Amino acid sequence: MVLTILGALLIGLSLGLLGSGGSILTVPVLVYLVGESGKTAIVESLAIVGLIALVGAMPYLKKRCIDGRAVLFFGGPGLLGTSLGTLLSHGMPAALQLLIFAVVMLIAAVRMFQPMSEQAAHPARPWWQVALAGLGVGVLTGVVGVGGGFLILPALVLLLGLGMSQAVGTSLVIIALNSALGFVLHTAGQDTALHWPVIGLIAGIGILGSLLGARLSGLFSPLTLRRSFAGFLVLLGSYILVTSLPHALQGTAQRAAAVSPLSPTVKLP
Repeated sequence: MVLTILGALLIGLSLGLLGSGGSILTVPVLVYLVGESGKTAIVESLAIVGLIALVGAMPYLKKRCIDGRAVLFFGGPGLLGTSLGTLLSHGMPAALQLLIFAVVMLIAAVRMFQPMSEQAAHPARPWWQVALAGLGVGVLTGVVGVGGGFLILPALVLLLGLGMSQAVGTSLVIIALNSALGFVLHTAGQDTALHWPVIGLIAGIGILGSLLGARLSGLFSPLTLRRSFAGFLVLLGSYILVTSLPHALQGTAQRAAAVSPLSPTVKLP
């Protein structure tokens, strides 16, 4: 339980300190600290991430620091992508989802090693590029249960030219919308036993951690924080990759053998 609480606190702190990245820790916390199965962890992660993002977006809503155009052109296709990703995930074994998750985590680490511009010095890109980026992030949310803030933030800055404050607030709104839809689609008609006390505990501590992280963010260099967190993601992502790869390959081999015309058939008397 102590490790679960510490993991939830780390999720919130990373969101408050960095504006992204916390949601990518939720699935590992649920799988390796709580002991949930991969499928259950992904669904519960969507509920936790959505709740933390919704609460985190409130101060930005009060300050009118949300870009409605970005929510429409990026978040709208993101909802479609979440629907597609959820449908894809239903046919995936948990080991393959965790393998994809590990790759996503390593990509996030690469993104976080790079400094983020503090100014909206980038010209806005065509709407279709924005829509495609939103669609891709949505698919990711549906398949592996991450909010995708590490992709949404740079996309909003580079594709729409938003400043960092607007990008963070808008990103939280998009994450909340994608996570809510993904959670509804994953649970609709599915016999998934969710553990609501675990969801409430991690979400609550994560929210408190995000508020604390936001207050502490001015004490540290943003680039140092991002690179330190990126190094942690490399270690954790590599561990998940190594542990999930054999199971994913084994499952793929078994399915291939089952559908192969050369596989032997057994005749029952």
